[in-house]
Amino acid sequence: MDKKTKKKLDVLQERLQRLRGQLAGARKQMDDPREVKQLEQEVEKLTAEIAKLKQR
Repeated sequence: MDKKTKKKLDVLQERLQRLRGQLAGARKQMDDPREVKQLEQEVEKLTAEIAKLKQR
């Protein structure tokens, strides 16, 4: 894995961790159910992108 890919992977993992925290908070509060779905989709998207980068 080259430096550029590793850096991108690190950034994506940090972003994923932040999104998971937001998702947990959104699930507790449940003001807007659409927000929970949107955050879940973003988490899935980032997880798939991370898995793709790790396969390289």
